[in-house]
Amino acid sequence: MTRVLLATRNAKKLVELQRILDGVLGSQRIQLVGLADVPAYQEVPETGLTFGENALLKAREGVKWANLPTIADDSGLAVDALNGMPGVFSARWSGRHGDDRANLELVLAQIGDVPDEHRGAAFVCAAALVLPGGKEHLVDGRQTGRLLRAPRGEGGFGYDPIFLGDQQDRTNAELSPEEKDAVSHRGKALRALAKVIAKALPAESAGWTGR
Repeated sequence: MTRVLLATRNAKKLVELQRILDGVLGSQRIQLVGLADVPAYQEVPETGLTFGENALLKAREGVKWANLPTIADDSGLAVDALNGMPGVFSARWSGRHGDDRANLELVLAQIGDVPDEHRGAAFVCAAALVLPGGKEHLVDGRQTGRLLRAPRGEGGFGYDPIFLGDQQDRTNAELSPEEKDAVSHRGKALRALAKVIAKALPAESAGWTGR
């Protein structure tokens, strides 16, 4: 089984990606570990102006310090009425990184007077795989929909409780994990990345063992 680092401290993301990889590759193929499972290193600031730039920054650092194939993603919410924001600032839109509730409430307040027909939005995800040999792969995924006026559902995380995807009658937070994987931006990106992993890792992993 090949150990692969997911460059995040978000336990929900770790579980989500392991579930997606198992579905594509089989449960005996990849052992996914997070930043809490490797020796600590100084994490690089997310200074990129696009999701792809940030994903690659984080994945390169993981390879540099952990010497493991590293997956990193950057994702967020692009709101039509906010000209595509919060975008790469989604996780810290309220000024406090990772405060999901505050971020959600700020977005709702900012578009409070926007009529329903103009509350379009999309979840966007870029996922990168960087290998110890230096090769890099980048894929993306997108889920379009609209924003509700109040949260619904207890599942998911981030902006899931206010996001109603196209052709859905439930928010992402009301979907089961498997249902969300099938339609979400991250699910689409990571399924695409899993296909890359299936081809890339056997050839690249023979010469290293990690540390």
